[in-house]
Amino acid sequence: MMSKTLKTDPSCMDDFDPNSLTVEQARKRIHESITAIDGFESVAIRRALGRTLATAILSPINVPSHTNSAMDGYAVNSRELPATGQHTLSVCGTALAGHPLAFEVKAGQCARIMTGAMLPPGTDTIIMQEHVERDGDVIRIDNRSKPGQHVRQLGEDLSTGQTVLEAGRCITPADLGLLASLGIAEVQVRRKLRVAFFSTGDELRSIGQALETGQIYDSNRYTLYGALTALGVDILDMGVIPDDREKIEQAFHHAAENADAMITTGGVSVGEADFVKETLDKLGQVGFWKISMKPGRPLSFGKVGKANFFGLPGNPVSAMVTFYQIVQPALNQMMGKNDIEPVSIQARCVSALKKSAGRVEYQRGIMETDEQGQMVVHSTGHQGSHILRSMSLANCFIVLDLESAGAEAGEMVTIQPFYGLF
Repeated sequence: MMSKTLKTDPSCMDDFDPNSLTVEQARKRIHESITAIDGFESVAIRRALGRTLATAILSPINVPSHTNSAMDGYAVNSRELPATGQHTLSVCGTALAGHPLAFEVKAGQCARIMTGAMLPPGTDTIIMQEHVERDGDVIRIDNRSKPGQHVRQLGEDLSTGQTVLEAGRCITPADLGLLASLGIAEVQVRRKLRVAFFSTGDELRSIGQALETGQIYDSNRYTLYGALTALGVDILDMGVIPDDREKIEQAFHHAAENADAMITTGGVSVGEADFVKETLDKLGQVGFWKISMKPGRPLSFGKVGKANFFGLPGNPVSAMVTFYQIVQPALNQMMGKNDIEPVSIQARCVSALKKSAGRVEYQRGIMETDEQGQMVVHSTGHQGSHILRSMSLANCFIVLDLESAGAEAGEMVTIQPFYGLF
């Protein structure tokens, strides 16, 4: 009897699926499909951390607001600096920060000055105190100093009307200090993004419930909760929805009516009880549902009403990888942020990495510096999409591109540090 080859559809185990989008194509399609949310509010700067600026910040003042000293030392006129040898000057007073001298420093004189103090009239140069010999009210200087040294000029950092922070910037702790230094008490930011999420699956139970045979605890909602909290969005956790068409459809309606974006985990594959994609087909618009990436090929994107929809795989690692690679950049765009993509750097891989061509692969790695101070990375070990511990151990993704066949030990690879991503 002649053997026949079965006609099968590509599965999540296959490395190449002609019906899948590349990661770049998926990101581009999402980017072209969504817009930033509208709605703004004014908040005190202490409540602005992590929020997205709605309008650019212009400096209302010059910074520094006056020409001042960058060192503790002596303020002199540069004409007093000797070309050779030494020179003596008499000390006529002291300028302190917040207490400037009210008189001019004349020829043959200098003024004791502290860091941040306004330069006295008649001076343009600071000689640091370590380069001065003082005897009573007389100092001796030599020829090592240069005209204009150690002076912070009026408006050197910022001038009045200059753009300080661009619209779309995510406000950092340093930005809070910068705004305070300008006397700015409130800023206008975009309203918070509202994100609803739920898990699907009859096998899932929430923490606190007893497990029966074949049941597991739902971890995806907790990783998503942490990821969304780190983004600073308003969260609507809808719990676990069983594999029931009617209940999943009700959850879709509720999420779409109450959120700007909705995220599900599970139910986007091809199983008989995977109703998420079916419900998206019925209630919304499907943008795509497969991506050439590992882990995480089955991923749905579309719209339900005005809400953007993201259907993530149920496997824990797949859900996290697709969130950080696909969903988080999209949410950043919806929040109006300028910087939305993960940061990538190069590192030497000390592990041999296996991979087949056909999908971009996001392996979990641990980056560190070696004895020579060079950045290196090694694998966390087995890369199964169900091994959530691999994400907990890791501090970066090792990104192996579509055509890559893996990496030899010692080869340079692309990594995405979790710091700044999470």
